[in-house]
Amino acid sequence: MNDRLETRVLGTSPDEITKAGQRLAKGQLVAFPTETVYGLGADATNDTAVARIFAAKGRPSFNPLIAHVPDMKTAERLCDFTDAARRLADAFWPGAMTLVLPLKPDSGISKLVTAGGPSLAIRIPAGDVATALLNAAGRPIAAPSANPSGRVSPTTAAHVLAGLNGRIDAVLDAGPCPVGVESTIIGFEDGPTLLRAGGIPAEAIEACLGTSLKTPAIDAPLTAPGQLASHYAPNAPLRLNAQSANDAEFMIGFGDVDGDVSLSANGDLVDAAANLFRLLHEADATGKPIAVAPIPETGLGRAINDRLRRAAAPRH
Repeated sequence: MNDRLETRVLGTSPDEITKAGQRLAKGQLVAFPTETVYGLGADATNDTAVARIFAAKGRPSFNPLIAHVPDMKTAERLCDFTDAARRLADAFWPGAMTLVLPLKPDSGISKLVTAGGPSLAIRIPAGDVATALLNAAGRPIAAPSANPSGRVSPTTAAHVLAGLNGRIDAVLDAGPCPVGVESTIIGFEDGPTLLRAGGIPAEAIEACLGTSLKTPAIDAPLTAPGQLASHYAPNAPLRLNAQSANDAEFMIGFGDVDGDVSLSANGDLVDAAANLFRLLHEADATGKPIAVAPIPETGLGRAINDRLRRAAAPRH
């Protein structure tokens, strides 16, 4: 990855999507939109292609990746489903949910995707562009968020280019992502466990399963992305639960708390999730310290607060 690449920007016509799929099949890196954020895609069965993801992002190799597939038939070919996992897949796929499941021995998935573990984080994304691309590639696609590791996730092609231009082969531009935060991740090793809050509220998952979700032990091994303490971070310091800005701070408001910009002036958590990463990018571009208004710890607010706490955590 020492040689700078020419990063091509592709559109979403059937011909452009086919070209993007062919690039993935050849081992190239292609960023593409899902309903959550833009992912940095590579053939999940190709060790070299997956290794290029880690190199492009500067991502630690012990941090697993999510494999994206177009349909349930492909997912069942790769993983063993528990009854609870199947119930969630039936209810929420295609959609913003990732399931961590035992990997079948003949899956062909690169060990770099699972960080050498026995389980695979897998999901079926929603959206015509992502589905068409996965079908065009003809193989499972590993795709973490398309940004330098630990930095703010991208919700537009411009965000991708700001962080990875010259490091990846192409980006498929389909405009902004509608959900705006990454998928909810559920594991099943010791019963249904919330590994990462995300685009589907935990309350909806618990209602589907008829039971409360567990939380992983503090010293549990990493089995899915988004579990590092410091993640999604802007370059500037970030202060949470602020009622107003201090001198020289850029303020991101919410609801009744005003700011230079607002996640949602009327307190809508769906709007706030969709705006979160875009406004963090905007705030970071000012070069000022950032303050963020309090966000309710309910519904999508749990995912928003999870991202904000990790973004504000001490850097290592």
